[in-house]
Amino acid sequence: MQDTVLRVSLAQYDIVWENKQANLSKIKDIVASLAGQTDIVVLPEMCTTGFSMRSHELGETVSEETITYIKQYASQYDIAICGSFIAKENGDYFNRAFFISASSEYYYDKRHLFRMGQEADFFSSGEKRLIFEHKGFNICLLVCYDLRFPVWARNINNEYDVLIYVANWPASRIKVWNTLLDARAIENMCYVCGVNRIGTDGNGLKHDGSSKLINAKGEILTSIPLNQEQIETVSISKEDIDKFRAKFPVWKDADKFKIE
Repeated sequence: MQDTVLRVSLAQYDIVWENKQANLSKIKDIVASLAGQTDIVVLPEMCTTGFSMRSHELGETVSEETITYIKQYASQYDIAICGSFIAKENGDYFNRAFFISASSEYYYDKRHLFRMGQEADFFSSGEKRLIFEHKGFNICLLVCYDLRFPVWARNINNEYDVLIYVANWPASRIKVWNTLLDARAIENMCYVCGVNRIGTDGNGLKHDGSSKLINAKGEILTSIPLNQEQIETVSISKEDIDKFRAKFPVWKDADKFKIE
């Protein structure tokens, strides 16, 4: 039987503060450069604005500028695009992750809002986790601060194969980022992809990236050097993770959790 392989590209770059047009242009260049070379490109959190709390001014519906252009790029270059943006819906605002391909679209609203950055004062919290299938892999998509909460990411009965975190994670806490990405991969027996921005945002917070993709054993399959604007692509194997789960089935002894 032929192995199912997924090509994942991590795009680490500096986000232009609150400038959607400049960031959408950058995203188009990134996606265009990967045409024919990848299946998924993962962008940082709030990829068109940076981690801005001006939700009322910058929020959009899924039919407005950001998602309209992302859909165009996904269709034109036949690449799935993953990131998050400031979403507006029925008078509420969300830090909304998206996964958009030429044939499908999925959305997840960030559950854990970063109180130290007053995110909860300007955004509403999501209530549902997202797991979906793409090219033979089940994928769970989460956002930044969600990384600190392992119960929310718990992989019961191998319901997903790939866990993606899009982030604006400050340099001052990069050790935590690296440690928790490793932990989520090992405890959930899955691939973990974490993509973080670089540069200094409009709040003066410095970000140095450390984007990476890790396998279920905690081994780094690809990583991007600190403070480098760079794209790295790696192929991940469904056969590899299935074999490891069969050989070392710790998932059968995992605790169950009820989230309220």
